[in-house]
Amino acid sequence: LVPDDTGNRLRFQLELEFVQCLANPNYLNFLAQRGYFKDKAFVNYLKYLLYWKEPEYAKYLKYPQCLHMLELLQYEHFRKELVNAQCAKFIDEQQILHWQHYSRKRMRLQQALAEQQQQNNTSVK
Repeated sequence: LVPDDTGNRLRFQLELEFVQCLANPNYLNFLAQRGYFKDKAFVNYLKYLLYWKEPEYAKYLKYPQCLHMLELLQYEHFRKELVNAQCAKFIDEQQILHWQHYSRKRMRLQQALAEQQQQNNTSVK
């Protein structure tokens, strides 16, 4: 990406926004119901977007789960299943469960670390 090139910067921003939209299962269902995943050019575009998995690009993502969805979208079976609203609902629910579990686990780890630091501070005195 050339910093002074307005066209490249705009393309970067548009592709970043689009890739992150792929984290939303309801959006994927919307695309599937409108036949985008049957369009060979669109499927090729999804393949092209795999460059976002490279660390130099992935660091700009706020929603890293979009990379997992992008990977799954490379498979025709997954693209076909997304037409079904129940499939999108299931994926959405699984993401929520993952976030809840991750948040609780992270909070427990932070709490354990804080307790360990407190014990270390009192044993040093």
